Amino acid sequence: MKESVLNFDCEGERLIGILAEPANTAPAEVGVVIVVGGPQYRVGSHRQFTLLARHLANHGVAALRFDYRSMGDSPGETRDFLSVDADIAAAIAALLAARPALKRVVLWGLCDAASASLLYLESTGDPRVAGVALLNPWARSAATLAQTHVKHYYWRRLREKGFWLKLLRGGVGLTALRTLGGNLRLARGAGKAKTDSRSFQDRMAAGLRAFNGPVLLILSGDDYTAREFVGFARSSAAWQGLLVRPTLDLHDMPTADHTFSAIQDQDSQCRICLDWLRTRCLAI
Repeated sequence: MKESVLNFDCEGERLIGILAEPANTAPAEVGVVIVVGGPQYRVGSHRQFTLLARHLANHGVAALRFDYRSMGDSPGETRDFLSVDADIAAAIAALLAARPALKRVVLWGLCDAASASLLYLESTGDPRVAGVALLNPWARSAATLAQTHVKHYYWRRLREKGFWLKLLRGGVGLTALRTLGGNLRLARGAGKAKTDSRSFQDRMAAGLRAFNGPVLLILSGDDYTAREFVGFARSSAAWQGLLVRPTLDLHDMPTADHTFSAIQDQDSQCRICLDWLRTRCLAI
C-alpha cells in the first residue's frame, strides 16, 4: 500500500487528510472515509485509525482518514460531532476525486464519529454513501448515563459484601446512597423523550431508518458507552426495531474496550470491517 497527503477545501478552510490505497492493484469500487470522533485526530488512539486504513489498503480498499475543522492539523473554529456535515461531505468528495475509479464510499466512525455519520445521513441522504460502519456509538444524555450506572455499576456494588461492610464502618456514607437515588430518578427518564424532539439521538435513529444500505455495528463488551447506547436503543421509541433490521450486521466483542486498545481486539475489528465490506458493500 501507499499513503499520500490530501489537502481539500471545506467552506473556505483547508482540511488535512491521509489517503491509504493499494500500491500495485486497482482498489475496490467502494472506498472508506474514516470519520474522527472525540478529542482525537486522524491517527486515533494508539494509532487505531492509521492501522485500520493501512489494513484496508493492504487488502485492496482505499481509505481516507482526515481532520475535520478545528481538529488536528485542520484550522477552523472549534466544533463537535453535531456540526461536521460539511466536513464529511468535503472528505467524501476529496476521496472520490483522488480515486476516480471509486463509485461510492462507506463511512466508518467510532463513538461520536459513528453518531456524526448517522446525523450526516439524516441531514443529507447522500447517495454517495454505500454503507456505514458504527463502533460504540455515542448516545449519551444525563438520563442514559444514570441508567447505565444503575444497571452496570450500582447493582453490582449492592451485591458485594464489601460495600455493606464499608457502609456499616462509615467508609461509604449517605452521599453514595443519595447519588444512587439521584441516578435512579434520572434513569427513569431515559428513552422517554418524544420522537419529534429533534434530539441528536432521535436524529441518529431517523438517519439509520431512512438508510437502505448495509450497516455494520460493533459493540465492545468492556465499554460503558456501548452499554449506554444499547440501553437507550432498547428503551427509545425512535430506535425500536432498528438494531434487528436485515441490513444491519451486529458484532459483539466481549473483551474489547472502547477504543479496542488490545492488539488482538484491534486486529479483530479490522478483520470484521474488511469481511463486512467484501460481503455487504463491494458488490454494490
